[in-house]
Amino acid sequence: MKTQIIEKHGKKEFAVIPYKEYLRMQEELEDYYDLRELRKAKSDSKNQEGRSFDIVAAELGLKKKKA
Repeated sequence: MKTQIIEKHGKKEFAVIPYKEYLRMQEELEDYYDLRELRKAKSDSKNQEGRSFDIVAAELGLKKKKA
């Protein structure tokens, strides 16, 4: 990756990277944040009690199909 550093008053201020590299980095960040949210949701759901399909269907007013 070819990076260009831009200085302001003798201090490094900006890094310019190729656009393809920027897009790749953005995608990796999105994947990271998605994974973090998934892990949090998975952890939160461990403390909740599950409900059966029949109970949820009844709450939603759905009827069972006859076999």
